[in-house]
Amino acid sequence: MPLSLSDLDEDYLTSSTTTDSFALFLRRVAPELLPPTTVDTSVPELSRHGRTVLAIRCSGGVIAAADLGSAMTRHPDQRDIDRILGTDDRCVIGIAGAAGLAGEMIRLFQAEVDHLEKIQGQRISMDGRAARLSSLVRSNGTMMAQGMAVTPLLTGWDDLAHRGRIFSYDGTGGRTEKHAHACVGSGTLFATDVLDDGYRPGMDRDAAIMLAIRALHTAISDSTTSALSGPDLSRGLYPTVAHADSTGVRRIPTEEVAVLAKRVVDEITAEAEHEEVQS
Repeated sequence: MPLSLSDLDEDYLTSSTTTDSFALFLRRVAPELLPPTTVDTSVPELSRHGRTVLAIRCSGGVIAAADLGSAMTRHPDQRDIDRILGTDDRCVIGIAGAAGLAGEMIRLFQAEVDHLEKIQGQRISMDGRAARLSSLVRSNGTMMAQGMAVTPLLTGWDDLAHRGRIFSYDGTGGRTEKHAHACVGSGTLFATDVLDDGYRPGMDRDAAIMLAIRALHTAISDSTTSALSGPDLSRGLYPTVAHADSTGVRRIPTEEVAVLAKRVVDEITAEAEHEEVQS
């Protein structure tokens, strides 16, 4: 059951020992509620989830997209697992890795931001969010040593810089700001080639979404660990897409993604037919 701050002694919340880190706060008062620091890596569910998560800067904002598939599985009911979560009205976090561990990190990151804003009494900047996520990834070091690291991408709208921003992370919590696009997960190698080739500064939102869908489509075709990811027109299964701009974070409705996915698939089909004729 989630821990409510109202259930704790108010003296703690107003004392000089109060920490602005929710993770440290939990470690002090209820460590059993923290995500596990070790896992049984023999559990099949922990090793067979793979996904590709990417982000692209576009005119007036940034989009984040992720596949819906679970790696190396043929169970359709696992394909609707949510891969991207808008943490608030300015920020989106996408995580590649085992679904359960990714979900734990997403929830803890949300709590970190909420707790810090309550302690400081003001909205946390994009740089502040990025720093918080670094510390959470760093605390996941034991998992990484077991081969169970989860890899996040943080995207969102920066009110101070007046632009969309993207942060990628390594396994030690080191973060790098990406000024065009970024990708993490099982299909990164293949998707990044598509992003490098197709990205254009100032591209509009729909063009960025189509590029994301194409990149995920390529990752599906070339990566066995994402073999069920991406748009499945026959069953109406599409990537999860979110868009952040000055008005906030918006999940792109499936209907809109479906239209753009159909255009991408048609383009890919036409290109393949053209190459066949040329050969």
